[in-house]
Amino acid sequence: MLTVQNLRHAYFGSEVLNVPAWQVEQGSQWLVLGPSGSGKTTLLHLLAGILRPAAGGVSIAGQDLVALRPDALDRFRGRHIGIVLQRLHLMASLTVLNNLVLAQYLARLPPDPGRAAEVLAGLGLADKTEAYPHELSFGQAQRVAVARAVVNRPQLLLADEPTSNLDDERCLQALELLQTQARACNATLIIATHDQRVKIRMPNQFTLGSRH
Repeated sequence: MLTVQNLRHAYFGSEVLNVPAWQVEQGSQWLVLGPSGSGKTTLLHLLAGILRPAAGGVSIAGQDLVALRPDALDRFRGRHIGIVLQRLHLMASLTVLNNLVLAQYLARLPPDPGRAAEVLAGLGLADKTEAYPHELSFGQAQRVAVARAVVNRPQLLLADEPTSNLDDERCLQALELLQTQARACNATLIIATHDQRVKIRMPNQFTLGSRH
């Protein structure tokens, strides 16, 4: 379960996010909606523990993220939170397979190339394990990013604007990919977007208002 309580964040003294309360059941799927500047990306970064809030807290499976020291927070994030950012941030010097093994290493989990290969195969990338990111199409690279996000079987899967630059067909494919992978590991899925095409395919929606 994900619990948000009195969560606030500010940049240079200006408040950009204020979420009084939000409770999300494990395994549920949510869409965070709002115009540019409403704090969608900031909220995802707070839920992932990438940012520390100005006030309030985020609890995942009973663990208060604010209470964790930086090294423990990094370890918790690696083991329990999967993230697909707008920029995919694949390591250019590593093969597709080793990008996933790196995610295991950073979470301080035993390297498990078999698990990494299994996830890639499930996403139709069995023939790309030894390829490098620059050898992939955008769609393939996006699937690798999703594979990396779920390889450690996270409890929470976050995606930031995964469909905004895609045509209708690829928008649907990207959304189905995230939903299917979240269900496979019973992860809570939270997608932040201003893409209205996604609304009808997500069962729960949380809307942020513009702060400007």
